[in-house]
Amino acid sequence: MDRYLDGQASGVQYRLVVRDAGTLQILQLYTCLDQIQYIEWSSDSLFILCAMYKRGIVQVWSLEQPDWHCKIDEGSAGLVASCWSPDGRHILNTTEFHLRITVWSLCTKSVSYIKYPKACQQGIAFTRDGRYMAVAERRDCKDFVSIFVCSDWQLLRIVYKEVEKSPSVETERLSFPPTRALASSLFSTQSKYDIAQVPVSLQYVKPVTDRANPKMGIGMLAFSPDNCFLATKNGDFPIVSLSWSSSGDSLALLSKDNFCVCYLEREEVK
Repeated sequence: MDRYLDGQASGVQYRLVVRDAGTLQILQLYTCLDQIQYIEWSSDSLFILCAMYKRGIVQVWSLEQPDWHCKIDEGSAGLVASCWSPDGRHILNTTEFHLRITVWSLCTKSVSYIKYPKACQQGIAFTRDGRYMAVAERRDCKDFVSIFVCSDWQLLRIVYKEVEKSPSVETERLSFPPTRALASSLFSTQSKYDIAQVPVSLQYVKPVTDRANPKMGIGMLAFSPDNCFLATKNGDFPIVSLSWSSSGDSLALLSKDNFCVCYLEREEVK
């Protein structure tokens, strides 16, 4: 079930039901082409997408214009994931086998393609202002993190590339153009991971020094609140959640049995 403002949406087989969150009165009722497997509201709560992965179809419904709807069919490429862009006017579909990400515009009906997305838990991340998108990619048996401009979905730069002898997590640095006037600032970062178990006792885990991604490479992405840094989950560390603190000076990582806090030390390069 997905929520918006004073309403909520739920999928029941082929039907999308929009109810008033307070009274549970039905506001809108839509019928999709197949069983709904995923629902997501646009950022402005004016549209709802319903993904039907088995048929490779996404249908979009409008709350302001109930008679308007849109159907996106990925055809033989299939569909494994679908989501909104921050502006609420573009839909990003990931095809089967992660061959590509297709970006569909509701305004211009244009289509853009992003090749080689990596099959991982969270391979896409947006900056808070919605201007940039980071994508984990897998090409030539190596991992990449690429930054795209959301206004035209063009590649801006590659900020991470896995090599034969990658630097350790403690010395690795990713460059990202922030939204504020810090694009020319360079920082060196050092990460300290403290794993606490109940009862609380701290253990220190060092990353493998001769290879940053020994097994699965990049598995998760998260931007810092100020958009200056991009954190990645590397290797096979079994975390299920990666989130920054509001101040941007620490990361919280959660696994099934452990809780990990990463503190960042920033030193401005003169």
